[in-house]
Amino acid sequence: MSSDELNRHKSGVETLLTHGGRELDEQLGFVNTPVFRGSTVLYKSLDELEGRTLRYDYGRTGNPSTRAVEDLVTQLEGAAGTVLAPSGLAAISVALLSALSSGDEFLVTDSAYEPTRLMSNDILSRLGIGVRYYDPRIGAGIADLIGPNTRAIFVESPGSHTFEVQDLPAIAKAAHAKGASVIVDNSWATPLYYRPLDLGADIVVHAGTKMFVGHSDAMFGTISANAGAWERLKLTHRRMGICASPDDAFLAARGLRTLAIRMKEHSARGLALAGWLEQQPEVLHVLHPGLPSHPDHALFQRDFTGSGSVFSVIFKERPRTSLAAMVDNFALFGMGYSWGGYESLFLPTKPHTMRTAVPWTQPGQLARLHVGFEDLDDLKADLRSGLDRYMAG
Repeated sequence: MSSDELNRHKSGVETLLTHGGRELDEQLGFVNTPVFRGSTVLYKSLDELEGRTLRYDYGRTGNPSTRAVEDLVTQLEGAAGTVLAPSGLAAISVALLSALSSGDEFLVTDSAYEPTRLMSNDILSRLGIGVRYYDPRIGAGIADLIGPNTRAIFVESPGSHTFEVQDLPAIAKAAHAKGASVIVDNSWATPLYYRPLDLGADIVVHAGTKMFVGHSDAMFGTISANAGAWERLKLTHRRMGICASPDDAFLAARGLRTLAIRMKEHSARGLALAGWLEQQPEVLHVLHPGLPSHPDHALFQRDFTGSGSVFSVIFKERPRTSLAAMVDNFALFGMGYSWGGYESLFLPTKPHTMRTAVPWTQPGQLARLHVGFEDLDDLKADLRSGLDRYMAG
């Protein structure tokens, strides 16, 4: 079934993930779009060269492997179009540069992914673009921060590490009233559980390395835009020469086929483990917006239809030696950056070193967990043993 047929039939998301982005005639009948590696595309005539009539004209600007992912993500997001990048941070960079010019200013949630902050502070500021950070829970109050040069607002909901849920419709309304665009990092919930463009965003980015790829074996990013932002995004992406490897696009396409099933499992397991951790005496707080105890739970229920695999926990304060005793001896939880794969991860973090608009003052040791596909009782046992070491260390 072609993409047009899927749209006409208003297919469910599982059907879209299974069949979207596939053009069997172009793929010589193979179920998955093969890897098309190449730089040069040959033209058959001068008319064809000058008329630019070929669907693909150069390796950097796309091929069937990349188009398959672009088409599928465009449909999932309800976007006007999608372009690909070699990482999530590259996707964020392209999105911001498509919306901003020298002399402009943009506002960034104080709960943003740290590489977003570093790129903004180190690179965009060098280009003459101003950066200010805002309280992630500011909602409609962001209108008071939007100045005459504010051209974009960056949203990440829930926030990286600290998991505040942002009032995207209120932020988008305030931004558009003053001529600013809204860019959203939607890596956590994916378009299956959160639809930023429907809620007023102009551009959506994904660290496709995580949930889209799903197997921790490729770096990848996507940027999707509504009709108003699409042409400038597409031009910026092309002029910058940003492109994703066809091999990584193939791995992303493969991962997307099982996204709905994986997200259901990640969501259920994450909530179950978060609820169990709330009952442990060593835990001060569990930061998961899907839990009724979360301060933004009502907002989460309004705008999201499910949750991701990642949440944070604040443990009672203990010395660094106690933390090392816990994390150095886990049997199942790995310790590393990123998330979204089948393996569970545990990452101690220090949000107070990152925050500027709203200082992080909550006592205790914060750690971010990604819940993979191991047996849930085995994960609980691994954490329980770790907590015993933590308190004894």
